[in-house]
Amino acid sequence: MEEQRPQRAGSVSTVKTYAGLMGRPLGLVISTIATTGFLLFGYDQGVMSGIISADPFNAYFPETKDNSVYQGFVTAIYEIGCLFGAIFILAFGDKTGRRRAMMLGGVIMILGVVIQISAIKGSKATVQFIIGRTVTGIGNGINTSTIPTYQAECSRTTNRGLLICIEGGIIAFGTMIAYWIDYGASYGPNDLTWRFPIAFQIIFGIILIVGIWFLPESPRWLITQDRHEDAIDVIAALSGLETTDADVTLQHSLIVDGIKASGHAGGEVPYSALFTGGKTQHFRRLLLGSSSQFFQQLGGCNAVIYYFPILFQSAIGVSHNLALLLGGVNMIVYSIFATVSWFIIERAGRRQLFLWGTVGQCLSMVLVFACLIPDGGKGPSAKGAGVGLFTYIAFFGATWLPLPWLYPAEINPLRTRAKANAVSTITNWLFNFLIVMVTPVMISNIKWGTYLFFAIVNACFIPIIYFFYPETKKRSLEEIDLIFAKGYLENMSYVRASYEMPFLSDREVEAMSRQYGFIDSDEETKIGGDSSDNEKGQNPRFRLRSRQQKWRRDLLPRLGQTGSRNQRAHDSRFCLLDRIMHEDGWRYCVYAAC
Repeated sequence: MEEQRPQRAGSVSTVKTYAGLMGRPLGLVISTIATTGFLLFGYDQGVMSGIISADPFNAYFPETKDNSVYQGFVTAIYEIGCLFGAIFILAFGDKTGRRRAMMLGGVIMILGVVIQISAIKGSKATVQFIIGRTVTGIGNGINTSTIPTYQAECSRTTNRGLLICIEGGIIAFGTMIAYWIDYGASYGPNDLTWRFPIAFQIIFGIILIVGIWFLPESPRWLITQDRHEDAIDVIAALSGLETTDADVTLQHSLIVDGIKASGHAGGEVPYSALFTGGKTQHFRRLLLGSSSQFFQQLGGCNAVIYYFPILFQSAIGVSHNLALLLGGVNMIVYSIFATVSWFIIERAGRRQLFLWGTVGQCLSMVLVFACLIPDGGKGPSAKGAGVGLFTYIAFFGATWLPLPWLYPAEINPLRTRAKANAVSTITNWLFNFLIVMVTPVMISNIKWGTYLFFAIVNACFIPIIYFFYPETKKRSLEEIDLIFAKGYLENMSYVRASYEMPFLSDREVEAMSRQYGFIDSDEETKIGGDSSDNEKGQNPRFRLRSRQQKWRRDLLPRLGQTGSRNQRAHDSRFCLLDRIMHEDGWRYCVYAAC
């Protein structure tokens, strides 16, 4: 939707809106729809926990009854589907764009749900159910590979961490909803016990598909596709400004410069770009993002989330309904602590939360295995193991739940972000499958040794995070590029570079990019050059942007003036030299030294 606002001297300025919204309300709606995708993710992650050991489900799908290997397979096959969905984004994410990928993921998830709930007993029902779980997983893999990238690219620096942490925290709320629906359905008719909890997630899928239809595409993705006018419209709408505003122009310039800094030349990004080093450090950044997902899974989170009722039934010896009730209470704890990161992510930073969470998870697993050793976990000490499971989920919800979805989305540069984020998500689902598959087998065979294993693994993560994970709090995505350039060019630890580099304004980011050789001083961005050859036949907005960029690059450094346009207009060292106007109403005031 576009509105025309008349301005003096006959110029007309365009205001772009989406779903009738712009600025903060538009950002809020984008975040709401994005979190709906992760609410669906959390729901699907938790729904099988209360179903897999229920008598009506085992009677309908007899292969799952008292068979830990088959229970693990039916639950974990979902992760294989998610893996294929992430691989799809790795291969086609740069072509499909963020919006279309999210809509596709929602449609596929709904299709998978329909396949599951339409299974007919005696007609290879288990096979059909497994196929449906796999299809649903494919849709979720597409969504989880795309949504954090979309959110990061549509967010402001000041709230990017908060918004993506909210996405991650919403996973816990989705899981909590699934646990309590499982618990309520357990008192209904046999078919309702498992069909209704699985079918309920269709509601979230519809909200995601319909909502994203009315929202804008990522401006950064649009620029990589050379759709600069569309990108300017989106930037203006997200900022709550007119498309002709100087701040919109500057944001667009910085994104273009960031794309050039990462070596993006338009078109498809080759897979070889993921493995480059140098100033951009693509491969290191790929490893950092992917390792966070690897650590999340190997830390044992899904051993607790997926099998909490089974853990209480088999290891501590409570009834199925009581195990479901305790699981629901645990998910309330999970959801409450998942909100902690919302309030401290930009204060404590990513590194501190990673470290605090790892230490807490390690100590919680120590408590669990220590309390299960006496009397095989059947004595009074088993209650201590229950406490350990609750404290584990609290630490996980506050830290490791949201962070691996935030860190890869911001640590990777724009050129490789879609592919690198897909690789990190592939890592998540690959090891998610492994942990979900082997956990019931481990519990059956080594019992408390399962938790000793997870305690040791968590302890191993601490030095890796401390020495190799740079801090990214309060940094723009373009500043993060400069952190890695600084570490490489000045031969210092990237962690040290992240602390030594001061927080930069937009103009300082541009200046530092030139200092590090990302942008040639005589180079013009794709949307315009400074020669008449490039200006001929171009859109007037782009011709003017070329002149504006040249003026900003050449004139301001000599005058030492970095203030806003309004500040320059009231500065005694400047006077109005010319006012350039075009037929589309786009204009810019040019100042020179008096």
